[in-house]
Amino acid sequence: QVQLQESGGGLVQAGGSLRLSCTASGRTFASYAMAWFRQAPGKEREFVAAISRYSAIYCADSVKGRFTISRDNAKNTVYLQMNALKPEDTAVYYCAADPRPLTIATMRNAEVWGQGTLVTVSS
Repeated sequence: QVQLQESGGGLVQAGGSLRLSCTASGRTFASYAMAWFRQAPGKEREFVAAISRYSAIYCADSVKGRFTISRDNAKNTVYLQMNALKPEDTAVYYCAADPRPLTIATMRNAEVWGQGTLVTVSS
């Protein structure tokens, strides 16, 4: 089983960019579907983006055209490039991994979760 560690969160002004990274331990990273979720204060956790082991990509409508998910299997890392950030993007962002075929429903109940990284977008 992999373990996940997110990094790259921080404070940014509206319109700015951040790149989140999620690095996995273990040698089976390439066989895992990966996803990013976020949870804003007082709200439920929501899906942001996912990438399959074959690099098929799904994105939430709220971030399409602004956020891009990618993976580098040689570095055991999945990225979330976030551009044109808005105050409503403020949340703790979590990385998730699951060895099953990728569906959003599967990733909501992913086998492995990171501890999260805080993104704060000021207006």
